[in-house]
Amino acid sequence: MNLQSLVKPPLAPPLVMGIVNVTPDSFSDGGQLETQEAALAHAMRLIEQGAEVLDIGGESTRPGSDPVSEDQEIARTLPLITALRARWDGMISIDTMKPGVARAAVAAGARMWNDVTALSHHHDSLTTAAELGCAVVLMHMKGAPKTMQDDPRYDDVVAEVVAHLAARAEAAMAAGVARDRIWLDPGIGFAKTTAHNLTLTARLEALVDLGFPVLYAASRKRVIQGVDATAVAATDRLGGSLALALEGARRGARMVRVHDVRETVQALKLQAAVAEAAGVSGRSTS
Repeated sequence: MNLQSLVKPPLAPPLVMGIVNVTPDSFSDGGQLETQEAALAHAMRLIEQGAEVLDIGGESTRPGSDPVSEDQEIARTLPLITALRARWDGMISIDTMKPGVARAAVAAGARMWNDVTALSHHHDSLTTAAELGCAVVLMHMKGAPKTMQDDPRYDDVVAEVVAHLAARAEAAMAAGVARDRIWLDPGIGFAKTTAHNLTLTARLEALVDLGFPVLYAASRKRVIQGVDATAVAATDRLGGSLALALEGARRGARMVRVHDVRETVQALKLQAAVAEAAGVSGRSTS
């Protein structure tokens, strides 16, 4: 299955990517899927709830997180990818910055590489992505997860994020990655303040207009607490997650990455139904 064949027309809801973190320290669900059985059951549940893509992660990239070894990341993710591929022919994404992990994951059945460093972590990342021939998500992040939230600053966050991702897309294509396999992600919550995140969301069209499909990922992130101080726990951020997913979709995102799949699928269906009833596109022109 080719991911591009899944991309829906502009009037349809975006793809929903379900999050499966097999890590002990992810900001929202770390430690909840400590066994392969638990992780596989969770993944299958997300599929039943409507996830069209599953993003498998074996290393936390939350603010302040420490890196793990390539071997440890492979040991966490490959058994799940292998077991999932034996049961499901849908799109599996590997969430990693390491080309060795991506290579192993694709060999096991993953068809997408979601990289928070936009293929810049290792000198082999770009050539590995080209060799693998999988879809790639290029995400914006300044610095590293350990320190990225210490004091993020931009002169113009939208212009800088757009320019950076445009440059990374060009670098990927120059290395041999096909243009139609490239997705862009503004990196909500990665080296950005609440104001930065809200501005990027409000002006998402600037990224969409580069002509690559956009992945929008704000599920349960701290930007929600930045607006609603009562949403201290990540699991208390469902309302904010849905609001941001709907706004990302309205402004042109073609995929949203979420924890709460069932609720997001339902919200997007209603948004699309209202837009169809009104006879207008789901994307804002404001």
